Amino acid sequence: MSMRKDYQNLSEDHFFVFQGKNILVTENHSVAGRNAFEQCIDSGTATDYFAEPEQQLAGMMVGNNAQPPEGFKFVPLRSIFAGNHEHSSLAARAHGLLEWRATEHFCRFCGSPLEDDSFFTARTCTSCKKIWFPQIAPCIIVLVKKEDKILLAKHVMRPDFYTCIAGFMEPGETAEECVAREVLEETGIIVKNVRYAKSQSWPFPNQLMLGFYAEYDSGEIRVQEDELAEALWFSPDELPVVPPEGSLAWELIHGIA
Repeated sequence: MSMRKDYQNLSEDHFFVFQGKNILVTENHSVAGRNAFEQCIDSGTATDYFAEPEQQLAGMMVGNNAQPPEGFKFVPLRSIFAGNHEHSSLAARAHGLLEWRATEHFCRFCGSPLEDDSFFTARTCTSCKKIWFPQIAPCIIVLVKKEDKILLAKHVMRPDFYTCIAGFMEPGETAEECVAREVLEETGIIVKNVRYAKSQSWPFPNQLMLGFYAEYDSGEIRVQEDELAEALWFSPDELPVVPPEGSLAWELIHGIA
């Protein structure tokens, strides 16, 4: 699969326009479509765009001050994950690739400019010809259960809600080992019976979230203070403010993942 500017033969509803972490939709929350995509090109508000004909996909990023075309509005991208929007996977792909394109301008090997590869969804060095592919960062997110309670934490950087323990995988470890390590590091809790639930692409900018359930084994809560402000056991019937619907955290907390 390759990235190019030619989008003429793509499906009408596979055009995605973003502004930061927001996505352009119609009043009834349909995605932008070809007309809005072309309006942004014509108005000069597009900072980058691409097409993947093999995926029937086109993505665009517009400037932070760009006004939406008439009849459209920007909404948080994560909102289309709620209710299993039919194009959420394609939207995640488009946004993730645009985030990657925004940072991949020069070869990390020789420093020369990169250009879109003619065959792969990648960028190729104009000098040494090394091919650079998009990178995905695998991470875990886990809901820990202790009898009839669940473990939720308030992060230092996001103190407005409680959520599951999460973290990035490190070289050489399995996802299950990452679950045990992250829970122990962040809360002092040892877990057992780690069970995979489901995954979710989370393009903010490039995570693949691997969701798990785990059971409490031993230990007392002792938070890693540079990561967490607080961690507590909650009854599922008396939850604090948690992440919104559409996130894997919400599904784990509500037991539907």
